[in-house]
Amino acid sequence: MSLGSPLLTNERTPLLAGSLAENGLNDNRVADNASLVARTSEPPQYVYDKPTSSLAPVFVPMAIGVFLAAMDGSIVVSSSAAIGSELKQLQNASWVATGYMLSMTSFQPLYGKFSDIFGRKACLLFAYTVFATGCLLCGFSRNMSQLIAARAIAGVGGAGMTTLVSIIMSDIVPLRSRGTWQGIINIVFQSGSAIGAPLGGYLADNFGWRWAFIVQVPITLLAIIFVSISLHLPHHDGSDLRAKLKRIDVGGSIALVATVFFLLFGLDRGGNLSWGDNLTMSSLIACVISLIIFLIIETKIAPEPLAPQRIITKNSLFVTYLSNFFPMASGMSMLFHVSLYFQAVEGKNAAQSGLLLLPDAAGSLTGSLLGGLLVQLSGTYYLLTVAGFIVLVAGRVVATLMTGVIFRSALGVGVGILVAAIGNGVSITTSLVALIANAGPADQAAATAASYLFRSLGIVVGLSVASSLVQVTLRKELRRHLEGHDIDEIVRQVRRSLDYIDQLNPSMRTVVRDSYEKAIHVTLWFSVSMTMCAAVCSLFIKVKPLIKHS
Repeated sequence: MSLGSPLLTNERTPLLAGSLAENGLNDNRVADNASLVARTSEPPQYVYDKPTSSLAPVFVPMAIGVFLAAMDGSIVVSSSAAIGSELKQLQNASWVATGYMLSMTSFQPLYGKFSDIFGRKACLLFAYTVFATGCLLCGFSRNMSQLIAARAIAGVGGAGMTTLVSIIMSDIVPLRSRGTWQGIINIVFQSGSAIGAPLGGYLADNFGWRWAFIVQVPITLLAIIFVSISLHLPHHDGSDLRAKLKRIDVGGSIALVATVFFLLFGLDRGGNLSWGDNLTMSSLIACVISLIIFLIIETKIAPEPLAPQRIITKNSLFVTYLSNFFPMASGMSMLFHVSLYFQAVEGKNAAQSGLLLLPDAAGSLTGSLLGGLLVQLSGTYYLLTVAGFIVLVAGRVVATLMTGVIFRSALGVGVGILVAAIGNGVSITTSLVALIANAGPADQAAATAASYLFRSLGIVVGLSVASSLVQVTLRKELRRHLEGHDIDEIVRQVRRSLDYIDQLNPSMRTVVRDSYEKAIHVTLWFSVSMTMCAAVCSLFIKVKPLIKHS
């Protein structure tokens, strides 16, 4: 195939064609494509003529990073209460997760563009290195501020560890097989998630929460070695460093980081202090201003924007982004606060709480693999996506009802989490196929990065809003039921550390646990409402047939 001829694709055509460097990639073709990049901002296409069964040498080095990213997230979920209690900052414990997600959200779209400029492998190695550095700093943090800053550094690396894997797999895997490979990636992800939750609780209870971060450093170093030796990908751009740096959308990157930061800061401060506070209002106003600046830069100024207008505003893509945003807004807030429910209301320790979250990993693994196989067999994704979101809603409702709304049953919560995870695994996998099918080969990297941006935004916004709802409701319930006591001091101590609850007399301890239960119910129903929004959005996903012949 000559580069001058149109690139004909269907669902069996890899989005990045051409074999990898050690599997027979034609050097002349790479050179021709390198010069093509100098003439156009679109990433070049290669001809990948090897069977997808030969992808294992490419997949295995990247799978380590996916495993680590998943393990890191669930370690934090199960150990956050222990972290907040030890540092006397339980009301800010959600920032251990949101600090990471803030930087990850901000840098995910950058990796999509940077990997087009600097190459996939170089960006992946950079991501691993920064992630390891952040984890090491987390382990040596002395207070909550240092820990949040270290988590933000780790998030810069974490952004690339997941996004680049999806981009590389979309480069080299035929579209109809994409769901199956995504299912395999999700198996790795859920394995990491399954190990992380009980491991984080065990380490927090027996060795201290710092080891939950330190243990990830040697594994990341191993991943760096494997990627350096085993992962061989063609480098697209032969231009010099100065030319590459000129292609970076610096203004858009800064505006995006500012937008997300001001949004999260305003939501967190409003929930913990007051929505009428001057700093809260100023932060939310600054968020709107930064967003406007970002949109102006992306649509009017940047020669190579992080998020091209056609990628964001195209209807067939935008509904898919929203179908990723809402379940992620629901998922992390649900798991985070179910873990808090088990510890604050049921009195379980971190290790027990982590084990009770295992159904989420098992269900997500099953659902994602099932979704990928069904897409490959049926050649369609629309009905599978809608059905997956309906199952997700049902599971979320069951889990919420079992936290004391109707019955109080850890088994019932587990069943609800399992059902929801199966539905989520199916829908997230199939919606990615829908995204790639509607984006096309030229825009697949940018669209994939944008989808991860919306996923991460969903997580950070959902977790921030949910945490704010818990704190507002908790303060309200405590003040209503603790009349005649030193209310302000009790409220302050309860929100700082769960250990304080055990120091209270039995009647007051019951009031505090009941207040936590009511506060958590509010945020769990918020999570249910987010899944309903996802189900509605999935109805508008555009159908593109996945043809059988190549």
